[in-house]
Amino acid sequence: MIQVENLTRRYGDFTAVDNVSFSIGSGEVVGLLGHNGAGKTTIMKMLTGYLEPTSGSIRVDDLSLGPDTRRIQSRIGYLPENCPVWPEMTVIDFLHYQAALHGIPEAERNRAVARAITRTDLKAKATSDIQTLSRGYRQRVGVAQAILHEPDIVILDEPTNGLDPTQIHQMRSLIRELAKTSTVIVSTHILQEVQAVCDRVLIMRAGQLVVDKRLDELRESDRVRLVTGADARPALARIERIDSVEPVGDHDGRFEYRLRAEEQVLPHIASELVAANVPILALTPEHRDLERVFAEVNGEVEHG
Repeated sequence: MIQVENLTRRYGDFTAVDNVSFSIGSGEVVGLLGHNGAGKTTIMKMLTGYLEPTSGSIRVDDLSLGPDTRRIQSRIGYLPENCPVWPEMTVIDFLHYQAALHGIPEAERNRAVARAITRTDLKAKATSDIQTLSRGYRQRVGVAQAILHEPDIVILDEPTNGLDPTQIHQMRSLIRELAKTSTVIVSTHILQEVQAVCDRVLIMRAGQLVVDKRLDELRESDRVRLVTGADARPALARIERIDSVEPVGDHDGRFEYRLRAEEQVLPHIASELVAANVPILALTPEHRDLERVFAEVNGEVEHG
């Protein structure tokens, strides 16, 4: 559905986004993750046609940003990080106004507004002035305006920024609801938000895309932790399917190793150690979580 190729954005000598490429399929929920200043918001602004790339291309199906920007924008619902709302307007009046801006025919606006209010659970606040709403409800108004025209792409920039725990839970539920009918891109610097609602993660660092994987793939690992009651290296050296053996330490007759091997090799490792009379105290695959992957790519922990 979305194809981004060699996307770059420069501000003078500063490169905010550096040669980024990725594709997003229909119906995916993708988290765009990175520290503040990593380039996430710049990518979102270019995806929505708000900001022109220095170079590279963005396509949505058979449409290209530039010649088809207006048509692409009509298919996108966008919640900026600081959602612009008119505080003196009521929620329902604001949404009617936004429906007109989205080009929804007048005869269909009441239905569109009612549907958006229902989906974002704003019924109790529909006639309230926006300036009287909490931060969480204002975020919901922002999402409501983004989905009025029932877009097939919804882009949310820091949707839980400034929300309390209850409001965060409500926003997550709303994102899951949106994902039933739309492709959703969520930009955030909060790991828990990606793990809670996304199928896939794109991790940015200093303007570059450094990770593009499904969350279930990130949890896979080729590392194995082994603890034995004797030196296991002679027995391990006979197993061809182990790529490397890293001694972690030995203490009071316990020998610990980190192996680089696929999880399927574990039964063979166990058999070889038993045959060599090496007591096995622990033999487990090491699964990385998103927090560790994020720390690794940002140089906050050592790989390994």
